[in-house]
Amino acid sequence: DDAFKRISNWYLFVSVGGCVLAVVTMGIYSLLLFTSTLVFILLVLSVDPSCVHIWAFGIQMLWQTFWHLLIQYREYYLHEPVSIRLFLAVSSLMLLTQRITSVSMDLQEKRIMLTCNTSSRRQTCVMILPLISYTLSFTTLLGGPLCSYSRFVLLMEGIGLSSPPSPLAVVFLKLIQVFLLQWARWCLIYFLKRNMYDPVNSGVLYGILWTWCLALVFRIQYYSHWRISEGLNNAVGFGFWEYSLADSSELSGLSDGDFWTTESSSRMSEYARQWNFTTALWLHRLVYIRCKHFPLFMCFGFSLWWHGLHVGHFVGFFTWAATVKADYRIHKHLWPEFSLTWRKIYIFLGWINTQMIVTCIAIAVEFRNMSGLRLLWGTYVGLFPFANIILLFILLKLERRC
Repeated sequence: DDAFKRISNWYLFVSVGGCVLAVVTMGIYSLLLFTSTLVFILLVLSVDPSCVHIWAFGIQMLWQTFWHLLIQYREYYLHEPVSIRLFLAVSSLMLLTQRITSVSMDLQEKRIMLTCNTSSRRQTCVMILPLISYTLSFTTLLGGPLCSYSRFVLLMEGIGLSSPPSPLAVVFLKLIQVFLLQWARWCLIYFLKRNMYDPVNSGVLYGILWTWCLALVFRIQYYSHWRISEGLNNAVGFGFWEYSLADSSELSGLSDGDFWTTESSSRMSEYARQWNFTTALWLHRLVYIRCKHFPLFMCFGFSLWWHGLHVGHFVGFFTWAATVKADYRIHKHLWPEFSLTWRKIYIFLGWINTQMIVTCIAIAVEFRNMSGLRLLWGTYVGLFPFANIILLFILLKLERRC
């Protein structure tokens, strides 16, 4: 009983902390999250586990899409400023969709079993409280790596039964990394402001460099956000407990990506796997392995839907899908033909090509509207993914002839 109380108190602490954080940061729009959580809990209690995923996925995506389209309606049709609290709530709702569908897939695939006897108050509490804590946890409410429900329960029970070793050193190291990333971002912003790009007077190479720096500013912000989220998870014991079970003191678990590992990728397929790592795994499980036809394009198409269906999203995500497909074909044909020296040159040129394509994707997705596309066209950066796609079609035609 004492162990059960300690674990229950820990679940309550994480849940209440998430509710307070939602209300403080989102105000009235925190109801978006509370509504989704309530509907999901009711589905778990009333729908057969094999059917929960279909209902949860459909309801959650319709609810999320409604708010995405409402934001576009206010921005582009009414030309009204949209509250930052609403943006924050919808961003958090996207993360909540990940957690809800992760649990619903676990139920569908029988990875977890959630049985409830309504006559037993304690059994109902044992089932519902961890679910609420998982969906509304303050450690992942505003960002952070996606953790499976079973792993979350294991970590929570481990922390509740015995305190993990102090994670201060690891958290401090990640804060230093955030500081360095933000310092680099500040330097890039300073350079961009002091040396504004002029379509008339600036040269082609300068325009490409300026656009690459702008896209890197956007990406560094994501890396910093992920590091802060990872540090918050580590601070409450997540990550360390997982790896201490394997007799390891590393806190590399629960990570969405490392700056050097991701940005040093010389292929678009590698970059796609490393970027936002836990979300990439979620998309692979939710869409890619479930689609029998065109899984790659269906996966990026769903990512477009999940992100909000802006014009820039259409261009960015379908460019990403096409260039990943092109990378597979180009690498398959060229890599075996090269000697060791030429392979080193190929890797270097591949890194430049990857950086330029990622620049196009970042600008298109972050600007969301036609202004980003005009910038890519004016600086000729948009020619890089276009050349990859053209080469893909040429290789496909050669394959058909052979």
